[in-house]
Amino acid sequence: MHDHTSKNFDLELESLRTRVLEMGGMAEQQVRKAVEGLYSGNQPLLEAVIRDDERVNQMEVEIDALCNQVIAKRQPTAIDLRMIVSVLKAISDLERVGDKARKIARLGIALTSQSAALTPNVELHHMADTALKMLRLSLDGFARLDVSLGTEAMRLDEVVNAEYQAITRQLITYMMEDPRTITRSLDILSITKAIERIGDHATNIAEYVVYMVKGLNVRHATTAEIEAQIADNG
Repeated sequence: MHDHTSKNFDLELESLRTRVLEMGGMAEQQVRKAVEGLYSGNQPLLEAVIRDDERVNQMEVEIDALCNQVIAKRQPTAIDLRMIVSVLKAISDLERVGDKARKIARLGIALTSQSAALTPNVELHHMADTALKMLRLSLDGFARLDVSLGTEAMRLDEVVNAEYQAITRQLITYMMEDPRTITRSLDILSITKAIERIGDHATNIAEYVVYMVKGLNVRHATTAEIEAQIADNG
């Protein structure tokens, strides 16, 4: 009976992780569509991102409910409890990633509905691709229980932050040189900030992987400090 119960519990935990990865894939796709729609001016695609955000929100609610059911029924301890806590935290970050995709889409609609003449020409593709790579690495680390993938994602956050700062300076220059670009520059700055925040949420998920696998709380630590803690922990 104990073996049967243990096996069922393992299946429930695996189901939770699978649901997180499904939600992560959905949030990742939302961001990709938002960036694609922004650059192509595809308003129906951007509208679909806004409309589909409800699916990401609903998945968070469903996974949260499942986690609470497992806690109530199984009363998990040690690594099992860490996994459930990590799932609860990860889905919160993924829901916010979906929110950022919706924001990019909403601002993209505003930008594409206006004349391109006064819209600053700013390159966001690389920054967005890097943030999405961070999200993918974090989710892969979550799937494989691999902290090295998480720390790889954390290192890329410095790249995203540096690009955010560079684009901010570029937009400030546009606004100073031609005040007519201020409204559109501020919209692009909001999009850039949304992408930067997606990188931050990916970093959070990577930290949950470290917590789940190693039992280490690495919030507020630098990537170098985290790697040292992981090495010391074995």
